[in-house]
Formats: sequence, structure tokens, C-alpha cells
Amino acid sequence: MVVGDGAMSVPARRAHATELLALALVPSAMGACALWEIDGAAGFTLLVVLVALALMFGTFEASRPGLRQLMVTVVLASVAAAGRVAFSALPYVKPVSAVAIVAGALLGRRSGFMVGALAALLSNVVFGQGAWTPWQMYAWGLVGYLAGELFAAPAHAEDCRGRPGGPSRLEAPGAGMTPAGGSAPGAAPLALVVYGLLSGPLYGLILNGWFVLGFVRPLTWQSVLLAYGQGIPFDLVHGVSTALFLTLLWLPWQRSLRRVLAKFDLG
Repeated sequence: MVVGDGAMSVPARRAHATELLALALVPSAMGACALWEIDGAAGFTLLVVLVALALMFGTFEASRPGLRQLMVTVVLASVAAAGRVAFSALPYVKPVSAVAIVAGALLGRRSGFMVGALAALLSNVVFGQGAWTPWQMYAWGLVGYLAGELFAAPAHAEDCRGRPGGPSRLEAPGAGMTPAGGSAPGAAPLALVVYGLLSGPLYGLILNGWFVLGFVRPLTWQSVLLAYGQGIPFDLVHGVSTALFLTLLWLPWQRSLRRVLAKFDLG
């Protein structure tokens, strides 16, 4: 529940802290394994990712989202998964990040995470499940979660029941919707597009990190830089395509989702 203007209740603050801790566990574990060259780093970090996912799913369930809220989240996750399958002929051109970002910005951080994570899980029914699936769930979930933190309503993007807490920061007067913000009225806000561009390298940073820890030997600065360097072109394609998808999807999806939120009293 929301207390006051911009303040969260104690349970909401605790849930938020749990989410941030869960998300921070993964890069912390990856850094520790790389720094100390821990044997079995791939298995250990995979376990940490699974724990982080369990915590994130647990906080979402504990927020007791309504059936209507769940339906919107699941539909967006399904659309993102279907889009990934539809664009399978174009490597790294995937709408998953864009849909997760839209969900996070309009529905809140938890929904953004769930859309990204579920899209990875659902689409891998087609592409194949494996040790990479939890990593993809975490990475795409993180992209959606950070969108909620950056662009959803300040501090109280969601109350303790998981409902969106108000209008997106992007809907504030002049927030990226004016010439000063670099976008024409009605266009996707510049900040959102820039974040979409950066989401490709962010996703690659995580997935390439899993590859480095699990398969690159010997683990030296040179080998790590080489592995990450080889992934840069693919990450850039991912980021640019995400920015393009956001440019195309933001305006119609924003209007449609706002109508759904208003009709079913979700916002």
C-alpha cells in the first residue's frame, strides 16, 4: 500500500529491498567467481541465478496481484515470446527487451521483470531449454525491472498488492515529449529509446559473463576482453533493434495499455 505522496509502506519497502538484493546477488557472485577464479563457477552462479529468480517470483506472488493484473502481464509476456519466435530468422533482432521495457514503464517494476522472465521461459519451448534459460530469464527480467525503476511512478511504482501506482514518469509534462527532450509530441521519449539502446549491451554483459565463467579457460583479462569483444556487434544489433521496436510500439501500446488499466481499475 502507498502511504502519503511518494512514500511506501514498511512491507512495500521490505519487498523492494528484497528485490534489489536478489538482483544484486547475480553480478556479485559473477564478480567473486572471476576475481577468485572459483572452480565450478558456472554451476555456482547458475544456482545464484535460480535463487534470485525464486526471490523475484516470490515477491511478485507475495504482492497478491489481482487476476486482471496477472492477465495483462501474461499477455505481454506471451506477445514478447511470440515476437522472439517470429523474428528467429534475424539473430539478435528480438522484441523481448522492448516489450519488457514497455511493461516496466507502464505497469511497474515487478510486471516488467515478470514479462521479461516469462518471455524467455515461454519462447525457449521453441528454441530449447537449457542452462541458459535461467540466465535469459534473469537478464530480460532485469531489463524490464530497471525500466520500472527508471520510468514508472516515483518510489511507489507499485503498491504492496502489485498494482501500478500511477502514471509513468514519461507522462509527466515535458518528460521527453517535447523538443527539449529530443522527441516530437507523441513520439517515444528519448530517455526510453536511449535505455532501449543500452539494454542490448546490458543483456549481453550478463549472458557473455555466463559464457566467460563457464567456458573460457584460462580466465585472464585478455581472454575475458576477447570474449566480450566478440559479442559487441551482436549486443549493438540487439540494442539498436530494441530502440527501433520501442519507437514503433510506444505510442499505440501506451494508449492501449492505459485504456486497459482505466477500464479494469488497475492504475
